[in-house]
Amino acid sequence: MSFFVYILLCNDGSFYTGYTQNLKRRVRLHKNCKGAKYTKSHKPKNVAFVELFESRSEALKRERRIKKMSHKQKQKLIIKNNYSSD
Repeated sequence: MSFFVYILLCNDGSFYTGYTQNLKRRVRLHKNCKGAKYTKSHKPKNVAFVELFESRSEALKRERRIKKMSHKQKQKLIIKNNYSSD
């Protein structure tokens, strides 16, 4: 079973980080204001970053590390992995 850790770029320039088994479904939920409390008030613009993990435990650890990063550190992570934050 695979798990995704993802960063969404929101319309206001902020980032939302999460994890899921079904990325397409989860992003759809966020865009329909049913994914998370944060994305209800910070409308997601696009997926800015994705990593794949083999276990839920690994994905949760990575999600926690990313959530502790500053906005600037998240931007660098996105750029480093060839994703666009625009």
